[in-house]
Amino acid sequence: MTAVRLVSYNVRSLRDDPAAVARVVRALDPDVLCLQEVPRFGRWWFQRRALARACGMRVVAGRRACGLAVLARPGVRRAAREFHLLSRVPGLHRRALALAVLELDGARLIAASTHLDLADEPRLAHTRQILALLARAGQRHGAPVVLAGDINEEPGGASWTLFTGHFQDGHATAPAGEGLTFSARDPRRRIDAVFAGPGVEVAGCGVPDGPAAYYEAATDHRPLLAELRI
Repeated sequence: MTAVRLVSYNVRSLRDDPAAVARVVRALDPDVLCLQEVPRFGRWWFQRRALARACGMRVVAGRRACGLAVLARPGVRRAAREFHLLSRVPGLHRRALALAVLELDGARLIAASTHLDLADEPRLAHTRQILALLARAGQRHGAPVVLAGDINEEPGGASWTLFTGHFQDGHATAPAGEGLTFSARDPRRRIDAVFAGPGVEVAGCGVPDGPAAYYEAATDHRPLLAELRI
């Protein structure tokens, strides 16, 4: 089996301290980094690439819209990528799904990133759309799926429950470190998740014990690290 370190991280458009974000990522040393709220205005592409370089990684999926990106370390090959806008909801931010089909050490994996809405009904509708898109991607590319993101809902909610009907909740399956991800300064909620599909073994998942001062300086979420076996 192939070991994969995957991190999910909401970086709040790098409005806090981009250098602290990079320090956190480098300390966690992921193979794959699924980001939410990456910059999407102004010099957005420059900011994304600068962050990737500072983390020792490169951008392998994501577009300007919706603030999503997937990064990978050197040596991880991108076989394909997809970006899907989810249904528009008047008056709310547009939501999306970014995914990369990656090959590392002889294994293939679909790594996807999303950021769901605060409103219940749109979040649930988008959850259903994401599940359908990931099922098609898994069949098309012949690879297991891992979905990471800011769900904006805690376990037991309708969307979280729907996801866990198809995927393993990483932290519930193999807790390693804390589960609470928001806020970085006063963590009280578990709203960020790594969901692993069939063909993926979760060896451990949680917020790593680590540079708490960097967590607080970097962004308003704490990073979620999943140790996976493909």
